[in-house]
Amino acid sequence: MLTSGQYKTLDYIRQYIAREGFAPTLTEIANGLGTRSKGSVHKQVQALAEAGYIDLLAGRKRGIQLTEELQESIISIPLIGSIAAGQPIEAISGKDKLDLSPIMGTDRYALVVKGDSMMDMGILDGDTVIIKPCDTAREGEVVVALIDESEATLKRLHYLDTETLELIPENKSMQPMRYQAGRVRIQGVLAGQLRFYM
Repeated sequence: MLTSGQYKTLDYIRQYIAREGFAPTLTEIANGLGTRSKGSVHKQVQALAEAGYIDLLAGRKRGIQLTEELQESIISIPLIGSIAAGQPIEAISGKDKLDLSPIMGTDRYALVVKGDSMMDMGILDGDTVIIKPCDTAREGEVVVALIDESEATLKRLHYLDTETLELIPENKSMQPMRYQAGRVRIQGVLAGQLRFYM
């Protein structure tokens, strides 16, 4: 199991390589993760290499290489242009690719939504949500919350104070659920959403 810091470092490296076509330097990783310590980044990179997620090429400034398995797992689909949802626009074909690896990263998991408590933000019954695992979340984030170690729900998080929180549905017909903070364990935050039509 990777630590949270190692997951973040690996995701940054994956996204950087998918975007730029070459590996980031330690300085670029540190800047991208918002840390000043190249030493801590070096430790994270070494741990990823030891865990078999990356290979380190000695003597090279950009000497980080995803393992063959991870290279194959970078998911992209053709991005061929834009489409109007209002007035029609000229159809212009593009040659780019849409990188899905930031959403479909190595540390993500998927859940199928049951119910309509999040329908006002466009998350409908039967949709698949992509979750980034974590045990803390910021005010207003949509989270997977485990209540009393028995029931999990997808709701928007609102802190009332240090001892109390609310799990807020995105459905005007439903009321927020209020809990003592100790009864709720955060298991992840919403990273993306999928809906299939065929």
